[in-house]
Amino acid sequence: MAHNLDSILIPHLKKACNLNNRQSTLIDTSVFFAYFLMAIPAGMILKKWGYKATMISGLLAFAFGAFLFVPAANSLSYITFLIALFIIGCGLTMLETSANPYAAVLGDPAKATSRLNLAASFNGLAAMVAPMIGGLFILSGKSHSKEALAAMADTARNTYFLEEAASVKLPYITLGVVLLVIAVIFFFIHLPEIKTKSIDGEAKGSFFGALRHKHLKWAVVAQFFYVGAQVCVTSFFIRMAQQGGGFDEKTAASYLVVYGFLFTAGRFAGTALLQFISSNKLLAVYAIISIILCLVAILGKGSYVVYALGAIGFFMSIMFPTIFALGIDGIGDDTKPGSSWLIMSIVGGSILPFAMGSLIDMYGDNIQIGYSIPLVCFLVILYFSLRGYKIAHK
Repeated sequence: MAHNLDSILIPHLKKACNLNNRQSTLIDTSVFFAYFLMAIPAGMILKKWGYKATMISGLLAFAFGAFLFVPAANSLSYITFLIALFIIGCGLTMLETSANPYAAVLGDPAKATSRLNLAASFNGLAAMVAPMIGGLFILSGKSHSKEALAAMADTARNTYFLEEAASVKLPYITLGVVLLVIAVIFFFIHLPEIKTKSIDGEAKGSFFGALRHKHLKWAVVAQFFYVGAQVCVTSFFIRMAQQGGGFDEKTAASYLVVYGFLFTAGRFAGTALLQFISSNKLLAVYAIISIILCLVAILGKGSYVVYALGAIGFFMSIMFPTIFALGIDGIGDDTKPGSSWLIMSIVGGSILPFAMGSLIDMYGDNIQIGYSIPLVCFLVILYFSLRGYKIAHK
């Protein structure tokens, strides 16, 4: 929910806080840079406290950040919004550093990728639900040109900005309350700690020692570019639907719901396909198709450009959990620090959208040219699926 509401927040706060494209991508930067800064502390907490306590701590931090949206909206302070999003990112880092490897090791190692994809399918559900909530409760459908804003009286302009900002309060208060309830439930649930063993003789259980696993290093690189690609695609989806497809803001948000549906369907379909196709091969096929769809988005004209972006959602769906599972495959005691490295790589979601926003501004607000950034990302993922994933046995 947090990540997929960002796709609504970016065009919305761009209006409410009167931002350019580059400034609006600081929303992504705040969340994903937290992954980079918090990943090592989260790994240390995980190693000391275990899976359960780390998950609960992440839920509580996440809830606190959600509640900060209220003073941010009341004061119309973009900096406070960014601080709230950074705290949410810290909570998410603790959750993913613990929950992802826990799902992977919770059962037969041969089924780890399928298990992680099944668990991650519920992230896909949020990709569909969040735009619906955002379109209904956050987006107003009102927008004014720079000229119209300049012509407004100061009081009228400030009222418009405050009304736009205020719409975020109810969704984030609700999200914060739900997170607190989940934290309480997790407190009373029994979650066993699980020990793992390495299959390549290199496991030392240390943070930097984990990088001796070559396939983990490539997974970190691939995850950096994957998260960057996903955030780039979704962050500018509404703007692309408006500019490329000619849709209004509300209609564009409805297409983002379709993207979320396809992302969800892709997760469940991918989980089923992984029963018959090796994870690296399926990842390669999906990367190739995503490259083609990116080219359509960059070079095409008309509404089918938006359809291509929606289809990318289907084929991106399995990438994060599949890269994650391939990266920690067989690293034993290095699973927890390896997980921290993979979570740190999520900083790609901070850096690459900022680059995309800068590129768009550089080319006169041309959203389509910006999608060359995710195109490069999918090329890196393709390499990982063909060669980088391979374990170097000793």
